[in-house]
Amino acid sequence: MNNLPDYQFLPAPLWLITVLHILTLTLHLAAMNFLLGGLIIILFGKFTDKWNHPVVQQFIKLFPAAMAATVTLGVAPLLFVQLVYPVQIYSAAIISAWFFLAIVAAVIIAYYFLYAGSFARKGSSRYPAVLTVAMLLLLYVSFTYSNVFSIAERPALAAQLYAGNQSGFQINPNVGEWIWRWLHMVLGAVTVAGFFVGLLGRKHDEAFNTGKTFFLWGMVGAMIVGLVYLLTLADILKPIMRSPAIWWMTVSIILSLGSLHFFFKKKFLPASLMLFVSLLGMVVLRHYVRLIQLQDHFDPSSWTIKPQWDVFALFLVCFLLAVGLVWYMLRLFFRKPD
Repeated sequence: MNNLPDYQFLPAPLWLITVLHILTLTLHLAAMNFLLGGLIIILFGKFTDKWNHPVVQQFIKLFPAAMAATVTLGVAPLLFVQLVYPVQIYSAAIISAWFFLAIVAAVIIAYYFLYAGSFARKGSSRYPAVLTVAMLLLLYVSFTYSNVFSIAERPALAAQLYAGNQSGFQINPNVGEWIWRWLHMVLGAVTVAGFFVGLLGRKHDEAFNTGKTFFLWGMVGAMIVGLVYLLTLADILKPIMRSPAIWWMTVSIILSLGSLHFFFKKKFLPASLMLFVSLLGMVVLRHYVRLIQLQDHFDPSSWTIKPQWDVFALFLVCFLLAVGLVWYMLRLFFRKPD
């Protein structure tokens, strides 16, 4: 007699899980973009007397908090997507197991180096080294996630890789399937971080111009790489063009250009709203691409629904409290001294 509980169901309607996944992933990406893109700009951007520059110092002090926000906000979307695609994601994670498990160590070490930077004295010679290590570790994390999800969305490839080698040391050998989406993510991070550099440095001409440069060219680079990535999806390009994905992509591009226009005019509120919605649109686009890639292998609507509303109510309360606390801490950080 089998008395094992049945876990083959979703604890909420698919539409609700999808909405929560898209929302939490967008918030996670916003924090991640500030962190990873900010590190890239601080290390490679032009600032006079860089390590004493007030905007650079603001970013260095904010990096540990941004890391905490990135990790915290990243848990929910990962759990939501695994609710719907447990077999695909688990299989891909097993194939790249050692790379995937190393994410934990990479995040902890990066966190340490970010704190080492924030505790260093102003103008310290340690800044380039500690921030470079943190940046490289975060690039590794982003690469690993891009690789694992590129395998998860190709079940036939996952089966082939696992059948051939079960060491856990494999990555997707079809580099074109993940390199462009990874570069698109990195350039997107530079774009968003360029906006934040300009926002925090709006009273410093040099910092604003640096932010503007990275915002502009990061966006141009992201659009070019995004187009190349889209062309690599030749086998599903027609279904993408017939789906809502193409409209979300179009709206996101228009809003991105609109945010750039308002940013150049230093109208930061409409620029930030447009940038956030464009980021949300790209997450929705990514969701549709995943559905299309898996349509011949798995239909998420086939799940049985057995709502567990008490669990979701607890999540909603904790989520709102977390967002409120982050907002309060940011207000304290940017509050003018008495």
